Amino acid sequence: MSATRPKVRPWRAYAVMVVIVLFVAAGLLLYANERSSRTRAQVVGTTPGPDFLEVGVTLQRVDTASQTLVAKILVQPHGALRRAEDVLVPAGDVVLETTSLEQTSFRYPAGQQIGSNTVSFNLFDGRVSDYPFDRYRAIIGFQATAGGRPVPLVIGLEEADAFFAFHQAGEVTEGYGVAVTEQIGRSRSTFILAWFMMAAMWALALSVLLAAWLIVRQRRGIIWPALSWMAATLFALVGMRNAAPGSPPIGSLLDYAAFFWAELLVAVGLTMVVVHGARIEGAHRPTP
Repeated sequence: MSATRPKVRPWRAYAVMVVIVLFVAAGLLLYANERSSRTRAQVVGTTPGPDFLEVGVTLQRVDTASQTLVAKILVQPHGALRRAEDVLVPAGDVVLETTSLEQTSFRYPAGQQIGSNTVSFNLFDGRVSDYPFDRYRAIIGFQATAGGRPVPLVIGLEEADAFFAFHQAGEVTEGYGVAVTEQIGRSRSTFILAWFMMAAMWALALSVLLAAWLIVRQRRGIIWPALSWMAATLFALVGMRNAAPGSPPIGSLLDYAAFFWAELLVAVGLTMVVVHGARIEGAHRPTP
């Protein structure tokens, strides 16, 4: 009798390849969309003429622990406010006032090249324990004088923090002062990875619990490879949690939604296997 050969169904392999290609293409499109949104600069303020100050703001880092937004600013005078031979040398003394509670003003003497400065703006309305759904607001505003007279200015904002996304929520112009309210939330990539980590934690925990239930139901003894896998999963979850993007503190929503329960389920499954296996192994009489 000849053994029957299994039917070859190549369409399944083709379907898997198509699914993989679609996932990769979707990932590339999401990356391109997020990259293009980060490269677009926000321009706030208008000028009545050619004489104005341009304040370039690079949003470098959001520090949720200290509730601050660290930004680098560079002031560039235009028109009669600068010397013709150098775009970064002001013709008169420039004083720039900010909405920062730590660095309230900067002074740039006439005839000296302007350098970049680091400014910390305060965050409002956000709690880091809501990770990855935490959102914040920051008010970035400036007012300037050149030669003792107020001058108009324009603010240009660019993003540099890969863990957060910035969106303009409002703009206020009073006289020559300009302020913009930025809505700050976790970036799309951070959000997707956090959701994946929570799903993976639950999947691993339920897998361990299911394996433990099968071992106990089948009345097996101590299975050392299974115990090694379960114990490794217990500690692997800790490493996964600590690798969460943005380093959220312990006690965040990520922990209460997945991590704490996953650790509990793995520990319960491991204990079940050990206790039940010890009883079965102890009931076996040693051979003479």
